[in-house]
Amino acid sequence: MNFLINAFNTLLYQPLFNALILLYEYLPGHDFGVAVIVLTILLRLLLYPLMAQAIRSQKTLADLQPKIKEAKERFKDNQERQMKEIMSLYKDKKINPFSMFLPLLIQLPVLIALFWVFKNGLQSEEITMLYSFVPHPGQINYLFLGLINLSQVNMPLAVLTSITQFFQLKTQNPKTGTQKKEKKDSMSYFSQASKKQMPYFFSAFTFIFLLKLPAAIALYWMVTSLFSIIQQHVLNNYDRPK
Repeated sequence: MNFLINAFNTLLYQPLFNALILLYEYLPGHDFGVAVIVLTILLRLLLYPLMAQAIRSQKTLADLQPKIKEAKERFKDNQERQMKEIMSLYKDKKINPFSMFLPLLIQLPVLIALFWVFKNGLQSEEITMLYSFVPHPGQINYLFLGLINLSQVNMPLAVLTSITQFFQLKTQNPKTGTQKKEKKDSMSYFSQASKKQMPYFFSAFTFIFLLKLPAAIALYWMVTSLFSIIQQHVLNNYDRPK
């Protein structure tokens, strides 16, 4: 357990902590919120290739749903043949369904590390974790644009973040023209209803979750959602196969 904690601190917590302090020190204005935004964008740019691949796979998988449904209907009495047909469809389109979960698995420890950076990392005793080349920040001003104290809970920012989360989820799971022609059975109805409710559920959960956390986490979350919306739009409209 100690090994995992030390690895987490060395590989994630300390680098993110030092990066945030560097940005705060050297960005014009010494605005803590701007440092959080720039750090978020840099992290998203690092993860861009993985996220782009996941979005492409998600879109291709959505386009394949009619053929997958057809294979399930054709071989409903032969589960082995059904799986072979579906895996053949994946292979033809070069889809790895598990690759869509990889960005989430990578982002989760990063989010946890940032949570601790924003919650505890800027206490005086944590300054000892600075690298030798990172200057001591002294007294940090947590105000964003001189208005929002990012070290405390901020309800308006939590509301904006939950709204942004809602629109991000609405941009996912692109609709295909064949979806309207699908047979309406109980399972497909339940699946469609769940997809429609998911943005509302997660947005409400995000709002409640952020009401107990420093506003810096809400700002990070909102910028991440905005970046995801833009990335989804770019890939859906300009990343077309030639």
